[in-house]
Amino acid sequence: MTIGRTLDSDPIEEARRQWITHGWEDAADGMAAVTSIVRAQQIVLQRIDTVLRPLDLTFARYEILTLLSFTRSGSLPMTKMGALLQVHPTSVTSAVDRLESQGFVERLPHPTDRRAVLASITEAGRQRALAATAALNGQVFEQLGITEHQIGQLRTVLRALRANAGDF
Repeated sequence: MTIGRTLDSDPIEEARRQWITHGWEDAADGMAAVTSIVRAQQIVLQRIDTVLRPLDLTFARYEILTLLSFTRSGSLPMTKMGALLQVHPTSVTSAVDRLESQGFVERLPHPTDRRAVLASITEAGRQRALAATAALNGQVFEQLGITEHQIGQLRTVLRALRANAGDF
């Protein structure tokens, strides 16, 4: 999404130039990289939201439906979902609440642990997840706007950043 008008130059490169001018040369490339990542995230999330909004989903709810649809049983303990999705348990609870109200997920008691609750995908949830995946594949994931080679490089660089941050 372009805000206002298309710019004639790259504002992040201008900020980098200003960093150098102000004596922060050692941090200039890092600042430009971080700012670029944040801006790229905004661009990608806007594209995802545009695709998922007509399906009455957010990316967080889509991730839960997809995760559940990938399991053999179609269900997982809510605590495990939070760990796998790398989100706070409160976020999982909130998303499951909404998915449950939409008829896409139901809560079930855990068969062996009375303290645990399972989130289980419904048939309507499976259908919505499939529709959302088809739309995201066609409109976002297969059309990032960079080459396959660049996608591979980006994945490698971001994986290293995530690993160095202790993500896995």
